[in-house]
Amino acid sequence: MRIFCSGIGGIGLSAYASLQAKRGHRVSGSDRAQTPLTDALGNLGIEVFYDQTGAALSKKVDLLVYSEAIPESAPERTRAHELSIPQQSYPQAIGALANGSKLIAVCGTHGKSSTTAMTARLLMESGLDPTVVVGTKMKELDGKNWRAGKSEWFILEACEYRRSFHCYSPQIILLTNADGDHFDYYTSKDDYRSAFVDFVRTLPADGLLITHRSDPDCAAIAEESRRPVLDADSFPLIPLQTPGLHMRQNAQLVLALAHHLGIPSAESQKIVSQFSGSWRRIEIKSTRADGITVIDDYAHHPREIRATIAAVKDQFPGRRLVCVFQPHTHDRTIKLYEDFLECFTGVGRLIVTNIYDARSDIETNHVDGAKFSEDIAARSRIHTTFGRSLGETERVLREEVLKSGDVLLCLGAGDVTNLATEMVGEKLQDPRFQTPDNSSRDQGSRI
Repeated sequence: MRIFCSGIGGIGLSAYASLQAKRGHRVSGSDRAQTPLTDALGNLGIEVFYDQTGAALSKKVDLLVYSEAIPESAPERTRAHELSIPQQSYPQAIGALANGSKLIAVCGTHGKSSTTAMTARLLMESGLDPTVVVGTKMKELDGKNWRAGKSEWFILEACEYRRSFHCYSPQIILLTNADGDHFDYYTSKDDYRSAFVDFVRTLPADGLLITHRSDPDCAAIAEESRRPVLDADSFPLIPLQTPGLHMRQNAQLVLALAHHLGIPSAESQKIVSQFSGSWRRIEIKSTRADGITVIDDYAHHPREIRATIAAVKDQFPGRRLVCVFQPHTHDRTIKLYEDFLECFTGVGRLIVTNIYDARSDIETNHVDGAKFSEDIAARSRIHTTFGRSLGETERVLREEVLKSGDVLLCLGAGDVTNLATEMVGEKLQDPRFQTPDNSSRDQGSRI
């Protein structure tokens, strides 16, 4: 089969393309820019076009798979319609790929990627040889976010945005939490929670939900779905090679899974305890010659930010914590505004950048970044600066803020990760930092 992937550079769609190529299909695709992910696709023999006008499509293509970031009006989707090429969204396509397997789906507002990575580590080290698709790069996968296993087991990070996970048919669900997000799509917290209830109800009669019954949201979902539940709270909070209580709670879910699969407790605890984190999850980039430690983290929701800050402060006691936060989408910032004002409490210094405008095509309300920074400072009583662009933020950090021995934590789901990379070097080289406005490329929603 000939498959063309529109938006192939996304973290999820690139994994799908790689797996399909491994299965012998002829895969190609397009994206707007060359990245390490698209380079890796090229190494697999997948041709990537940096032109999304539709010119790369022909009648020979059997299926167009598109990223959720590609609208119906996009040229490639329009061209596919003209050529009568069947189309599937990424969730539909990955659901079809996983069909017939023993699917373990990891879902939740926070912690999906880390929990999926731990789950993959458990099954790999236990000899169960799973196929894996996860929204982060894993050390255990040699820096990839996918693995083509030979067994029936398939481990998948299941995103709830636009009810994407309803495309999947899992045997086992690991639910981390469900306190609410993506309110550009969901109308309320009740609407959000109902999506999880419906997802859990897709479990077969012999399926299983693994979650924390101590979490009110998870307990309510478990009760309403009326499916068999294994309480992760009954398993130990073991130490890991990565910091944070939230990480240890994620590990409880994986230990509960190990118990269900019949993996001995001593073996599972040894395997999971050696988990040392993954890409952009409290990722220590480097400790510089001046003693400044630079950390990159994907946290972009108030609950995630609180957990990450607590973990970093626990790991580096007595050191000043300097945070750079890049808000991700105007809608999320507006809907969770009050929570954002208080989640940075205890930070030594905070710089807030321009909002990563990932959904400029649909967002109509916009946040005043300067006022947002002032409101955080007033509520949390911390020294807060509005850094504007990443380039200006980099200048302020180097010239006015950072001192020897500081811990610099870069937070956000957008391109703030590039700032973390630059801050471990001597000079700012990336031209993307020189522009006043952030790119609209939505890394967060492109799984």
